[in-house]
Amino acid sequence: WYQRRVRGAPIITGDDELNLLNTQKLFKDFIREFHDVNNIYHYRDELKRQYMLGDYNLTVSLSDLGSFNEVLADRLIKSPTTYLPLFERAAKEVADELTRPRPEEEEEVQDIHVLLNSQQSSVNIRDLKSDHMSRLVKVPGIIINASGVRAKATTLTLQCRSCRDYKSDIPIRPGLEGFAMPRKCTASSAGQQPCPLDPYYIVPDKCKCVDYQTLKLQEAPDHIPTGDMPRHIQLYVDRALVDKMVPGNRVQVVGIYSIKKMSEKGGKKSDKITAGIRRPYIRVVGLEVDTSGPGRSLNKFTPEEEDTFKKLAEREDVYDMISRNIAPSIFGSEDVKRSIACLLFGGSRKRMPDGLTRRGDINLLLLGDPGTAKSQLLKFVEKCAPIGVYTSGKGSSAAGLTASVMRDPTTRCFIMEGGAMVLADGGVVCIDEFDKMREDDRVAIHEAMEQQTISIAKAGITTTLNTRCSVFAAANSVFGRWDDTKGEENIDFMPTILSRFDMIYIVKDDHNESRDTTIARHVMKIHLNREQAAVEGEMSIEMLKKYIAFARAKCGPRLSEKSAQKLGHKYVMMRTSARDHEHESNKRLSIPITVRQLESIVRISESLAKMRLAAFTTDSDVEESLRLFQVSTLESAMSGTLSGVEGLTALEDQEEVRKVERQLKQRFPIGSQVSEARIIQDFTKQRYSETAVRTVLNIMIRRGELQHRMQRKVVLRVK
Repeated sequence: WYQRRVRGAPIITGDDELNLLNTQKLFKDFIREFHDVNNIYHYRDELKRQYMLGDYNLTVSLSDLGSFNEVLADRLIKSPTTYLPLFERAAKEVADELTRPRPEEEEEVQDIHVLLNSQQSSVNIRDLKSDHMSRLVKVPGIIINASGVRAKATTLTLQCRSCRDYKSDIPIRPGLEGFAMPRKCTASSAGQQPCPLDPYYIVPDKCKCVDYQTLKLQEAPDHIPTGDMPRHIQLYVDRALVDKMVPGNRVQVVGIYSIKKMSEKGGKKSDKITAGIRRPYIRVVGLEVDTSGPGRSLNKFTPEEEDTFKKLAEREDVYDMISRNIAPSIFGSEDVKRSIACLLFGGSRKRMPDGLTRRGDINLLLLGDPGTAKSQLLKFVEKCAPIGVYTSGKGSSAAGLTASVMRDPTTRCFIMEGGAMVLADGGVVCIDEFDKMREDDRVAIHEAMEQQTISIAKAGITTTLNTRCSVFAAANSVFGRWDDTKGEENIDFMPTILSRFDMIYIVKDDHNESRDTTIARHVMKIHLNREQAAVEGEMSIEMLKKYIAFARAKCGPRLSEKSAQKLGHKYVMMRTSARDHEHESNKRLSIPITVRQLESIVRISESLAKMRLAAFTTDSDVEESLRLFQVSTLESAMSGTLSGVEGLTALEDQEEVRKVERQLKQRFPIGSQVSEARIIQDFTKQRYSETAVRTVLNIMIRRGELQHRMQRKVVLRVK
């Protein structure tokens, strides 16, 4: 259908004025006459619709332009600075024809911003060379910094200070190149004294301006060679592309690889040295957000996908099916996978009449032995969450997780950069090695986990950032492996952080011959049939990710009255059983049962209803949420008691520990070194139990009062 146009298209040979007019006419023909097989004139209709809505832009696919006239598309790719203004002029003329007659107050035709969409192969930032200069390139990367929106003049009006003569409508080239002011006034007539040098100044009221913004693009992590630092390049966006991207977005940028003058310090001498040296940047003419891959958000769904999701939600076994598709290559851990499914869907965020909010995101903590696939589960969640950020506890500081204030190198003003939890807003932040974090860094995320905000008051910046994300953390025991004889000493977290987790699982690597055989068979099967193991789940990861994004965007279930009554009674029973347990053991639980835990069960119930896209929770949702809470947090709370001390109650045990500690401090002054074996031998002779002595030593080492020396054989008292 378009071959007739291609055969009849004139060949463009030069850049003279006549050929440029012919080229502009060809662009007009393309917008007016290009149509698909169904005779739908896509660009003509789109231009009219956008203009009527007040969006003065038109997105053009280079493949469509190439099918209409291959020479024209080739010229646009090779010389975009020459041909893109012609394209915009042609679009303005077509818009003028399509929108007549117009109202009196809108008689003037607005400029049209032509955006380009390219299917060509992308070029990495480190592969951009001088051959690409002034050509159209497609570059992938991550936006890491965005400036504020500023104004740039497109036409200038100058006035002479001396003779008051105007020079109007001086065009300014787009981009960051700037404009050199004329040195001499050309209006002085014969017989008059000539105007002095540099007489012109800009008249702001008579200039035409557009919005522009500068962004910083960083290489995608998967394109960086091992051991290399990521490279950056500056982006210039204007008009319709302003404020479309935020830091953290993965994008494919179509733009013109341009150069600007280097702004080096050092005055005239450095200007002479760097006269021919320019710094590269990309003038963006098209932006596309990446939605495939880990940590990318999905916002748009086709009607066919929505029908598929609704059919999926009507299935009775949708909860079990989603749970089976959570990390199908990892054997067992059914309850943990069910909890991860609840975390991915999340509850409903509520705003109270008094302005306070209740979080809907579910936080999950895995505590336990190494080799139980905790990190693999975290990696899977990062991959299938709508927005996912993965970080490790040892390599993360408080500023890296929350937000940092730093000085902008160009403007020298203080700016704020969001950390991992701010970038994961609306998704999941996965923190591995949670126990290796410093205590003061861990305290920094208290507010982010419960109030879901981060308050900053630094360097004159006082603001609040949103961190509406779930936290999925994994940690090891204090002793490496979980030691049942040590009880609550395995958990090295304050109750303040533990109460912020909705579900806490203690994952143990128990020795069981039949289970070990099954796991070994499962692992061997994965290694032998890698391709089959990849498609083991019933749903693909992409499908699961889209369904999660759809449910989070479209569904906000609430508790039904019947479910609320049932939950209230169960919560009172849980508090009573926890109190009885504390009375029996004469000891406070290390994982407290508070009102937060009641809200946790509400959130889990809502997430189960959200999997079915239901408006209200049912009794089965409440029972399942109570069961999940029972097998996770309640079991962890009960397993925190001291066990393994034969013939002694907890009260007697505490008294013995206090006596041993008092005597130990009296006998060994600060600065003394004693063999650990000798301490245990002396106290056992005095009829103290070895377990109590070891407990005291461990407590004092954790407090920093004692330190190990000489391969843990000798103990030094520090304070």
